[in-house]
Amino acid sequence: MPTGERTGPVVARALQILGAFTPDRRALTLSELSRHSGLPVSTVHRLVADLVAWGALERDPAGCYHIGLRLWEIGSLAPRGLGLREAALPYLEDLSQVTRENVQLAVREGTEVVFVERIAGSKAVPVLTRVGGRFALTATGVGLVLLAHAPDDVREQVLSALIKSYTECTITNPHRLRAALADTRARGYAVSDRQVTMDAVSVAAPIHGAGGDVVAAVSLVVHHGSVSPHALAPLVRTSARAISRALMTARP
Repeated sequence: MPTGERTGPVVARALQILGAFTPDRRALTLSELSRHSGLPVSTVHRLVADLVAWGALERDPAGCYHIGLRLWEIGSLAPRGLGLREAALPYLEDLSQVTRENVQLAVREGTEVVFVERIAGSKAVPVLTRVGGRFALTATGVGLVLLAHAPDDVREQVLSALIKSYTECTITNPHRLRAALADTRARGYAVSDRQVTMDAVSVAAPIHGAGGDVVAAVSLVVHHGSVSPHALAPLVRTSARAISRALMTARP
């Protein structure tokens, strides 16, 4: 049998095992890995041994498996994560120091937002996001920016699907959302007002890469009613422009 046919299914099964872990399932037993991956226990047992030996998984004294540090090390090399984060971090820290609020950096992956960095401000409003976590493009400030500047086919795919509601303020009507995206492009920033939680407002702006395309978004998340979101827009846009310049001048 050709090498690709021998190894392909094995790789796919290993990825199924790794895919069984979620933010709510960080520690899994062998039987739980089997159940959540859909693979037989004997297959999981064999592949888990290889994954542990390589460092993709770790086993604790109770017999549960966790994502291993080696996998995190490999994942941190993703250029859209590491390179972007390194260029943006000084400006994110400045924005955090000035405002003492939550600062977030995110990219688009398909029809979802992936958060690359988050700095939690002292006494800042709690947020549902986490570094490495995913969220809908339709509710968060960074998501609205990234969706507004996404390719037309991606935007139409999102607008034609069921739009998830998080609060009573979430925009779920595709016509209203389309108008909000147009406003975002026109004014250069997005405002998500209580669309994710009823106590938070997010203001986000686009970050441009070396080619001029929007490659990421930065946001501030503040307590609703604490300050006008439009008053925060200049700060966020200034940070976004600074990060864009850093990306444009970064060494390849």
